[in-house]
Amino acid sequence: MKFRCERDVLADALATAGRAATSRTGALPVLEGLHLSVRGDELAVTGTDLEMSIRLTTTVGGVTDGAVVVPARLSADAVKSLPAGAVEFAAGGDGPGDDTVTISAGRSQFSLRSYSIDDYPAQVDPAAEAVTLSSSAFADSLRQVVRAASSDEARGVITGVLIAAEEDSVRMVATDSYRLAVRDLPETGILSGGQKVLVPHRALSELQRILGSNEELTVRLGARHATFECGRTRLTTRLIEGDYPNYRNLVPASSPNVLTVGKEALLEALRRVKIMARDSSSAVRLSLGGDTLTLSVRDQDYGNVVEEIDVKYDGEEMLVGFNPDYLMSGVDAIDADEVTVSLRDPVKAVVLRGVGKDDYLYLLMPLRVSSSE
Repeated sequence: MKFRCERDVLADALATAGRAATSRTGALPVLEGLHLSVRGDELAVTGTDLEMSIRLTTTVGGVTDGAVVVPARLSADAVKSLPAGAVEFAAGGDGPGDDTVTISAGRSQFSLRSYSIDDYPAQVDPAAEAVTLSSSAFADSLRQVVRAASSDEARGVITGVLIAAEEDSVRMVATDSYRLAVRDLPETGILSGGQKVLVPHRALSELQRILGSNEELTVRLGARHATFECGRTRLTTRLIEGDYPNYRNLVPASSPNVLTVGKEALLEALRRVKIMARDSSSAVRLSLGGDTLTLSVRDQDYGNVVEEIDVKYDGEEMLVGFNPDYLMSGVDAIDADEVTVSLRDPVKAVVLRGVGKDDYLYLLMPLRVSSSE
């Protein structure tokens, strides 16, 4: 096979598909590669680790049709390092037994060894019914929800995002047991009544990168796999099997204490006081009472920081502590100028919402702190 392509176009294609190629020790060596195939002037690049695959197509100057599997990271780094302009890619120049791939531009040339193409797993086209929706709305939901899923692969179902059909919407849910994010997408028909799926958070994180400026997203949710197509890129992932925790019981029906605060003012204050939170055990302390919120972080070795901002607060005076990263993440996810923080007491879960926004909530467990610390 042989083709020519602009360096930046080819580098982007290899990097995108390469994020699905495996880096796990002990996996099949061929899964560390990317499958490239050329037909006419179309190049298809595929990466997979058997759990997730990314396939994209792009227009090139095709010279000879064919296919090859190249080392994912090495080929991407090689192309990225070449001088700007056209890159020539050639494989199998000396016949069927030749496993050499040459990547060249100007006076630079890389010669790489390819993998056996017969060892690369076959890719199956998705069979589930396709539903097309706005990519911007879906991307917004992913931004708000995926951040709350657990990244610890040993934690099973909570490494996934629950996508479930509700009465008149689709609901997306994620938790890592310390926090919970719930987003409703009204009038989104990607699931039939009562259907629910568990999509790995890693796949949805990659989907966030892929969505970009494309206006439409095509979704296929099957019994074992989910496929997302955006532009000329397709991401397929194996679904997680198992029962998701009953998150509904975690959300308080009501809370007697409600703080209302400007989103940006709170984020700016948190960014400053977080500087003093030197490790994961450091809590940001919120002193609630009256029209002023006091934020503070104390460190026995380095000192302390205190900041005050104007707020509206209806409730009892109390001191409550949070993981600063988790609190900032929740505030940042809210799409509103003002945020409400609803509390029962300093040790019960609190709920963050945007003022005038009922489609999203972020629940966070406090950390125990005392006024004497």
